[in-house]
Amino acid sequence: MSEGTTLVPASLIIVDPNGQRSRVDLAPLPFNIGRQADNHLVVRDSRASRTHARILAENGQYAIEDNGSRHGVFVNGEKVLRKLLKSTDRIDLGISDSYHFYFALSSDTEKLLQPSQTFESSIPLSSVKSSGVAGQNLPKLRAVLEVARTLQRSFSLEDVLDSVVDAALAVTSAERGFLLLTESDDLRVRCARDKHSRALSPDELRVPRRVIHRALRNRRELLAMNFDPAAGGDPGSSVVDLELRSVVCVPLVRIAAAASESTQRLTVESETVGVLYLDSRSITADLSGGNRELLQTLAIEASTVLENARLLQEERVKQKMEEELNVARTIQQNLLPRSLPTTGWLRACGSSMASHQVGGDYFDVLPLSEDCWAIIVADVSGKGVSSALLAALLQGAFLASSDEPSHLEGVLRRINEFLSIRPEAEKYATVFCALLRRKPDGGCEGMYINAGHCAPIIVRPETPLQTLETTAFPVGLIEGAEFKAQSFQMRPGDKLVAYTDGVTEAQNDAGEFFGMRRLNGVAKGMAMTSAEAMHHAVRDAVAAFTKGAPQSDDVTLLVLEIAPS
Repeated sequence: MSEGTTLVPASLIIVDPNGQRSRVDLAPLPFNIGRQADNHLVVRDSRASRTHARILAENGQYAIEDNGSRHGVFVNGEKVLRKLLKSTDRIDLGISDSYHFYFALSSDTEKLLQPSQTFESSIPLSSVKSSGVAGQNLPKLRAVLEVARTLQRSFSLEDVLDSVVDAALAVTSAERGFLLLTESDDLRVRCARDKHSRALSPDELRVPRRVIHRALRNRRELLAMNFDPAAGGDPGSSVVDLELRSVVCVPLVRIAAAASESTQRLTVESETVGVLYLDSRSITADLSGGNRELLQTLAIEASTVLENARLLQEERVKQKMEEELNVARTIQQNLLPRSLPTTGWLRACGSSMASHQVGGDYFDVLPLSEDCWAIIVADVSGKGVSSALLAALLQGAFLASSDEPSHLEGVLRRINEFLSIRPEAEKYATVFCALLRRKPDGGCEGMYINAGHCAPIIVRPETPLQTLETTAFPVGLIEGAEFKAQSFQMRPGDKLVAYTDGVTEAQNDAGEFFGMRRLNGVAKGMAMTSAEAMHHAVRDAVAAFTKGAPQSDDVTLLVLEIAPS
């Protein structure tokens, strides 16, 4: 604006999709219009751009400018990027069924505030003229209808709550409305509006929160207090000091999605999540006729919206957790051995299937030299990410294994100390680990430690099964526990079946366990086959027994074979 040029005050006449009109002064300048909450005029339509347009001063006149909006700015039906405005110009945001505006200088304001003929023609005039009550309630019904329209077209929770408060103000003729939500035994203002649909600062609610809390504790369906200065009496010093004439509090309750009756009436048994607070300084709230029912309907609508928002947030958190667990599962699967020996003097076949996204089982087969291999099968207590982290710790500890039995003892002793001095972790693990060293006759000499693990089975053709029983406590269970290696022998063609309790404790729908008897039977029956064939036979037997029933534990199986002569 050039120096010495006077700018005539002007307004925007806002016409909502229902035809209801309101006015807002064009101040300050530039005057921003858009969907975002910090605009001077907030358009409650998700199709509008965040900062759609702005009105600014230019040489003593007003001009409108498109802020790079998606749908554009139209003045009198013509799309513009920047245009000087004349009084009574119509402004649209490129959305036919949304808000539109009229630019008005003071001389045209009252004329433009009158309902348009288009809207009047949609309501039968006879019905309005024949009933004074209908004429009075028409703006209130339009306000409630606007809430429904906002619910349908807006993805913003703030837009919907703004619409609810605006409708409540229209229904009660109150001057200010605040929507407060319960947070840690306190109330926080989520939405604050005045009767002109303008945003208020939360600080403008100066009523002591304890007064509103008291209303919530009483848990009435509707609390209304009118104070007439001419009637005398002392309704409460806090209210008198604030010069309030009327106060209305409507509890917002948690709506149970599965119980349709809970949405019909705000009950004392329902859980309060907040309150819709309305007050006036000049007039008393109008709660006559059907206004109470309309206000109750708005409260139920707000409660439903808040509950849906809470459920949506929970679903988003759950989805994010699922995504993170899937990543953890992928990482854990990648930590399992990529390949197992299928040729040479030692052959192996193994698998691990988690009962949840991530599990606590772990196995590995590591070559230490041409004539020595290390094996480990572990089962961490519990399930989930914490168990998977401990399984990864065990894997890292055994990656640097040597071919000395004393090394196995030292590794388990250090892991046991690490877990014992961290009792808050509440984790322990059963571990079977062994060193297998080839002998000149083609057989194998083994040294093993069984720290509370399921006893592996040595399968020999034509001879009874042998088990490698427990030799020590699980790691992390007893501080200062000792772990001593013991020896065993395997001949060419012998097989070693190591597993976790997810195999023997696999359950069918009748609650029966797969058990050691079935495992021994399958292993004995496959004694003359390869390690791979025996592994697949056990897995198939478990699957046939459970018939797809969900399992509560990870299923890990490793079969080793000393190559036949």
